[in-house]
Amino acid sequence: LKKLNNIQNYNFVKLFYLRIFINYKRFIMLIDIIGYAAAICMVFGYFPQAIYTIRTRDTDGIALPTFLLMFLGSVFFMIQGFMLGNVPLWITNLITGTSSAIIFGIKMYNDYFKKKD
Repeated sequence: LKKLNNIQNYNFVKLFYLRIFINYKRFIMLIDIIGYAAAICMVFGYFPQAIYTIRTRDTDGIALPTFLLMFLGSVFFMIQGFMLGNVPLWITNLITGTSSAIIFGIKMYNDYFKKKD
């Protein structure tokens, strides 16, 4: 009887940890879904500005320090995502960092040549 009781306790503990493991997996999946949603929002938030700036070369309404800091923030998040193995974080910040760098470069170019005129 004592042996049977130990087996039941073992099965209970096994089921308990299995439930925790399944809930943990669901939690990790939820985190990934949130990460991918954030990645999509960030990319679609940056791309229109980058495309508009590349096409029109209009940078009058853009603050230079803002895009410099956004570029640096993207670089640091990209490094963090790479180090953590977090693909959504890494790819998103690769795209947004590239967009920020392009906009920053066009802004610097425009400001440099406007001062010469």
